[in-house]
Amino acid sequence: MANPPDRPNRPHGHEYRYRPYLDESGDHVFNALQQARHRFFCLLGCWFRGPEYNAFHNRLQSFKQVHLPHHPDEPPIFHREDILHRRGAFTHLQDPEKAQEFDTALLTLIGEAEFRMVGVVIDKQSLRARYADAAAHPYYLALGFLLQRYCGHLNFLSRVGDVMAESRGRREDLLLMDSYTHIYSRGAWTVRAETFQQALTSKELKVKKKSANIAGLQLADILAHPVRQAILREMGHLAEPAAPFDARLMPVIEQKFNRHLFDGRVEGYGKVFFPK
Repeated sequence: MANPPDRPNRPHGHEYRYRPYLDESGDHVFNALQQARHRFFCLLGCWFRGPEYNAFHNRLQSFKQVHLPHHPDEPPIFHREDILHRRGAFTHLQDPEKAQEFDTALLTLIGEAEFRMVGVVIDKQSLRARYADAAAHPYYLALGFLLQRYCGHLNFLSRVGDVMAESRGRREDLLLMDSYTHIYSRGAWTVRAETFQQALTSKELKVKKKSANIAGLQLADILAHPVRQAILREMGHLAEPAAPFDARLMPVIEQKFNRHLFDGRVEGYGKVFFPK
């Protein structure tokens, strides 16, 4: 593995560093591809600069104390499925009035947070049809597309950062970490390794379990599925309307998507679908 290049003009202090938090929606294997819920894999990353992340972390903790009273040693962990099904720490959301207050406050919290986001959706059925056994692993493709955009943003700003993902299990974690290391050390497609190494401070992906109570990972958990569904609608692969909360969420986060620096395009920058 090549040594990372020097970054003499790039500040490394916490106030300048960035970090994306990754989560996924859908599975990464090539099984049951005729079913929409198995056909499409989405990897979402939302990145913060240090000070903005600190502010979001603190606001999320305050939000939990107001809407999910708990002992500080046992904080509730945001998990989209638990919230939807009103289970665990979220059982009191079975009360419609409390649920409405929770949803409205959560949308405000997300809307006021300062972060940038990329959602990558891989159509595994089309990928296998086009490339057969030579098809790259969905993790590698999705992470490569996401890192291209994240590192492009950092290189434009002359800043640096690392990457954190939520643990999915030993096999999945190893696949994702191997994909990251491969991209860092060898580049991806026509993008040279130096492009990634100039921006990334670590040659290894950071992986944390859900129980670690990482604010950024909890945000990514909430956003991954709605973003996946929104991209599928825009690409004509999903006809059903958005769920009520998702319908309120998408306008709130639309401005968070990464964009072309000059014309503001989101497609290909903040929303990526492959292969078309």
